[in-house]
Parts: sequence; structure tokens; C-alpha cells
Amino acid sequence: MEKYICRKPGKKSVKIIERDHAVISQCVTREYSFVFKQGKGCYIWDVDGRKYLDFAAGVAVMNVGHTNPVVMRAIAHQTKISSHAGFADFYAELPVRFAETLVSFLPSPLKQAFLSNSGTESIEAAYKLARWHKNKKYVIAFKNAFHGRTMGSLSMTNSKKVQRERYAPFLPVRHVPYPYAYQMRMEPEACTDFCLSQLEKTIKQLDGNIAAIFMEPIQGEGGYVVPPKSFVKGVRKLCNNNNVLLCDDEVQAGCWRTGKFLAISNFGVKPDIVSMSKAIGGGIPLGATISSKKIMDWPHGSHANTFGGNLLACAAGISTLNFMKEKRLGENAVRRSREIMKRLHEIKENYEIVGDVRGIGLMIGVEIVNLKKTRTPAPEKRNAILCKASEKGLILLGAGKSVIRICPPLIISQQQAEKGIDILEDAIKVVNNGRYRA
Repeated sequence: MEKYICRKPGKKSVKIIERDHAVISQCVTREYSFVFKQGKGCYIWDVDGRKYLDFAAGVAVMNVGHTNPVVMRAIAHQTKISSHAGFADFYAELPVRFAETLVSFLPSPLKQAFLSNSGTESIEAAYKLARWHKNKKYVIAFKNAFHGRTMGSLSMTNSKKVQRERYAPFLPVRHVPYPYAYQMRMEPEACTDFCLSQLEKTIKQLDGNIAAIFMEPIQGEGGYVVPPKSFVKGVRKLCNNNNVLLCDDEVQAGCWRTGKFLAISNFGVKPDIVSMSKAIGGGIPLGATISSKKIMDWPHGSHANTFGGNLLACAAGISTLNFMKEKRLGENAVRRSREIMKRLHEIKENYEIVGDVRGIGLMIGVEIVNLKKTRTPAPEKRNAILCKASEKGLILLGAGKSVIRICPPLIISQQQAEKGIDILEDAIKVVNNGRYRA
């Protein structure tokens, strides 16, 4: 290989990357030339023995930390019994126990779940359920949204050009603006009014032929964009007034990452259908679509899968959810968020390239720009910061055009949080002063 992301990695990493390029489809996105070997708590190691503080949590999956002993014991115990039950065709208690545990954290009437294996599958199920229940053709999603890459969810995804090009025609979806007040150069309430007016206009254009509105309570891939509370409440009101379902994508934002089990609860809104994945499985592929018994009126055979309700995944999921509850990880996310946000706002004041800081809980975005005045996205500078931070032992991920996302495991300590932000500030300082090239 001639080119690596950031600096050339160690010898063992180089050899594995070469083998990867030979047999793995390169459609997948790699943020670093990092070859994972193991993880523990808030740290991960590469095959060359380098240790990193993980501020990415496996893309917001490892809320309970890497190799969590409680979760690992639950998985190990289940491997001695069985791994697969064919839950779509036979009954089994473990998936029922997982669903009972999961819905105990959701408000009524969200008490029935369909189990799957990933975020995009949980969105596909929500999409099909909404279409079935309402018997309507259209759904509405938001610009810059990310809901997954399978065809139903991809029809709603609107984040990056490469994700959609050559895949048209899509399912009947209309996209409307999401209140990205910073880049729209509007005050939050003016941004809310504009976006709600565009949404209402689109609803009227569809003339009663709309099943649902899909939204992320905080946009993830789109740039960790936090909407005004009035916007989310306004979406709920428009759904109520037009007999439209509100489908809540909690795949990345849910599971106490924002301090509450559902991120949308921060806005005082209750959805009709919820999609979850990522953190609920503790590192094992697991997805869930939750709604009311009234809405889940689809008949036998209208939707199913082979691996939904997988026994290993459900064992992991039960232990993961109980661990997060017992350890009050939502409360820890709020505490660490206060400390991190205070530091980040200080950093914003000190460096010209830091344009905006936003977030709820441990779902925090830092927007990198060329100049504060112009707000022009600076992806090259953002990427340089990621590379410099990784050299100093901190793993971060990007989002949107030029946003750094901060989404560490929810078990993170004050000392670990301080260490991570110290490294991030040092990387920002170097790039801000023009002294770094990847």
C-alpha cells in the first residue's frame, strides 16, 4: 500500500490492511489506518500494541465500555446453552425477557417490540409498519438525515452524496429542512419557524397520502445537530393535527447517551414508533422497533427475519440494559457532559477554527471552520485534528462536513474525560496554528 489514513501504522497493522484490501469490499468507510485488537473499558489497542482512549465507543455502540465483564459473562453463559432459536418460527423465553426489559424503559403505550439485528433493519421495520398501519404512500424525512443504507432506510437518508448516488429510484420520500441554525445563519426560533413552515407545506402538498415523519432527535451523521425544543414539539403537533405517525430514530442517540433513555424525551415529546440498535446489544448486533399494540396491527407474515431475537444478542441486551440502569450511566453522561462542554466552550473562545460546540449528554459535536466569521466548513482541518489526536492516543470520529463528534463510553470517568479533552485541545492548537499536515 502506498497511502494510509493519517500516519503509516505499525508493521503488523500494515500487513493486515494489505490483506483486508485483497478480500474485503472497499465500499466500507475507514476513518483511520487502525487495526483493532482488543478493548477494555474506555480504552482500545491496535495489533501493534498502541493504546488509545476511545471517544468514539465503536460508533456509539459501547456505552457500557469495551469487554464489559457483566455482558461478557452473560454471553459466555448463553453459549453453553444455545445461540439460535429460529425466533421467527418458534417461541423462546430469552427474546421475550429482552423485550420486557427494553419496553420497561419506554413510556406507555410503547410496549411491543419487533427484534432485528441492526439500526437499518430497525428503521426498515418502522418504515414498513408505518406504511402498513396507515395504508399511505409517502413518508417525510429531513435533509442531512442518516437512517441507514438498505433501500428503505436509504430512501430517507440524505447525509452524503456517495450514500445515494446510482441507487435511484427510491421509495416515495420527501425531504424537508432540519433546523441547523448555525449553518443556516438563523436564530434558533426563526430557524424553527422556517423549518416547521416547510414541513407543513410539504404535508399539505401530499394531500393526506402521508404515513409518517421520520426524524433523529439529534442528527448523527449529519453533524450532531441539536434542534430547538420548540421544533421537536412542533413536529409532534403537526403529526397530531394531520393524522401522521412520528417515527423516532434513536439508533445512535438512544440508550442514555443524552442522559435519558430516549433522546427525544429531552424535548418533552413522545413518538409513535421508536427504532433502536447500537448500544442496546453491548457490542452484539441487535435492533428493535417499538410501538403500541394498536399500531402494531400488521398480520402474520407481513414482516419477519431469520436472526431477530438471536439468543446471544438477547442475553447481551438484557445484561447491557440492566447494567446501564443499575450503574446510572445516564446520570454519569450528564455529569461528564457538563465538564466537557465547559472545556469545549473555553476552547471555542481561544481558537479561530472552532466555530460551534453543541450537544446533549455525551453526544457532542465540535464544528471546525476556516474562519468563525464565514462559518465555512473545513473538512481538511477537521481531519488533521483527528489524525493529530490519534497520534497522541485519542480516537475520535467525524460527522457532517467538518464536525468532530464526541461520543465516549458512558462509563467514562472525570479523569479520562479531562485527558481526552486535553489531547483534543492540543490537536486543535497545532492545526489552528498551521503546524500540522497529515
